[in-house]
Amino acid sequence: MLFITNREPKGSILTKSGRDFKFDLEKNSPSNSIYCCERLKKNKYIELGSDALMSKLRESKARQLLFFIHGFSNLPEPDIFPRAAKLQKYFDAKEPDLILVVPIIWPCDNDLGIIKDYWDDQKSADGSAFSFARVLQFFMAWRDEAPEDSPCLKRINILAHSMGNRVFRETLSVWNKYDLANGVPLLFRNTILMAADIVNESLEEEEDGRLISQASRNVSVYYASDDLALRSSKISNLKNKVASRRLGHTGPEDSRKVQSNVYSIDCDNFNNRYDSPKGHSYFLSDENNNIGAVFEHMFNTIKTGRVSVDDEVNRKHIL
Repeated sequence: MLFITNREPKGSILTKSGRDFKFDLEKNSPSNSIYCCERLKKNKYIELGSDALMSKLRESKARQLLFFIHGFSNLPEPDIFPRAAKLQKYFDAKEPDLILVVPIIWPCDNDLGIIKDYWDDQKSADGSAFSFARVLQFFMAWRDEAPEDSPCLKRINILAHSMGNRVFRETLSVWNKYDLANGVPLLFRNTILMAADIVNESLEEEEDGRLISQASRNVSVYYASDDLALRSSKISNLKNKVASRRLGHTGPEDSRKVQSNVYSIDCDNFNNRYDSPKGHSYFLSDENNNIGAVFEHMFNTIKTGRVSVDDEVNRKHIL
C-alpha cells in the first residue's frame, strides 16, 4: 500500500529512497517535510521518494485514485492502515482495478508524545496544511509534465474522515494563499466529507471551505445527528469558545449558501448500528461486517461521477 505522511521518521529526516521507514510516534507535531512511502506489511515500511511514488501511481492498473485523510486520535497501526486496507478490499470486491486507496497520514496524539489532546490535534491538523500543500504542487507538476503522447488520465478523489476534513480544508487554504494566482484548480472528481469535524458553515462562500467546492466536481457530505464522537468534539470546542454545530452532525447549515455541487447525505438511520456506540466511523461495513449503505453510495459516486440523491432540488438524500 502506497502512502504519504508528514509524521517524522526515526533517524534522519532527510529523504532516502529505499530505506526502512519507521514512524516516530512520540513526535506528534507535524513535520515540514513529506515522506512518500510504501507499506509492505504491518509495521514494515520503506521510503520511495516522490518521483517513485508518482511512477507507481501512474503504472497502477487502477483507473481512479482515492486519497484517504484519517481523523483524530488515529495511529498508523492499528487504525489507519487496516481501515485503508478494508476500503481497498471492498473497492476490489465491487470492481477490481477501479480504485487505488492511498492514505494521507498526519500526526495525531498517541497519549505518549508532546501533543496530547483533541485541541492539540486540531493544531496538528492546521500545521499539516503547509506540508500537504506541497503534495498538491507535486501532483500539479506531475500532471503538467506528463508527455503529450502519454497523459495521465487517472481521476483523483478525496475521502476525508472526521478531523481529516480540517486537514483538507486548511491544506487548500494554504495552497491557495501561497502557491496559486487565481484560485484553486478543478483537481478532484469527487470529494467525500465523512462525519466532518468542522463547523457546518465551512462550505459557505465567505469561509475557507469554499475552496473544497471549487476544487471538486462533486462534494458529498455524509452526516448523522447522533454521532457521539462529534458531540464530544462540540463540547471540546465550546470549552475553547467555538460555538457552532459540526458539519458531520447536520450537513451544511444552509444549502442555499453553498455551491450547487454540494450534496447532503443523511446517515442517521444506521450510523450507531454500523459503529457502536459512537456512530462515527460508519462508512465501511454494517453490524454484520457486510459492505454498508454508505460505502455502496460512495462507490457509485466515485464510479459514475454522479451523486445519487432523492431530493434533487435541495440536493439531499436519506440513506
